[in-house]
Amino acid sequence: MSSQSLDATDRALIHLLQRDGRRPYTQLAKEVGLSEAAVRQRVQRMLDNDTMQIVAVTDPLQLGLSRQAMVLIRVNGDVREVADQLEQIEEVAYLVVTAGSVDLLAELVVSDDDALFSLLNDRIRQIPGVLSTETIMYLGLRKQTYQWGTR
Repeated sequence: MSSQSLDATDRALIHLLQRDGRRPYTQLAKEVGLSEAAVRQRVQRMLDNDTMQIVAVTDPLQLGLSRQAMVLIRVNGDVREVADQLEQIEEVAYLVVTAGSVDLLAELVVSDDDALFSLLNDRIRQIPGVLSTETIMYLGLRKQTYQWGTR
């Protein structure tokens, strides 16, 4: 579904669900002026076509994952092949292909420095095509939001 096919009601539903993904369909229906069944169908359509996801966002520190880092990865060869391998690693929370001085950015979330070292040295750097990595350690999280709306 392209952003062109989202109408004002779809955008309002996304906005409301970004603020509270557990909001009941009855409440959503009242706020957007549709029946509960119509809201349920719209939300399900947006879920089915990957316009949005409704997920639980956790605090890694509360789960014992005290080390987060962004890894800049330079690749020799097909970037997609390296990205395919990185996607399979559970500790990779975020992965994007980039243009510029690096080919991939991977956000890693692990329990501690030993786990980070092992992941980098024993797994990521061993992927065929990984030319080099640069690790940027997170010292503190100042802002994290998933509410960019439907701009």
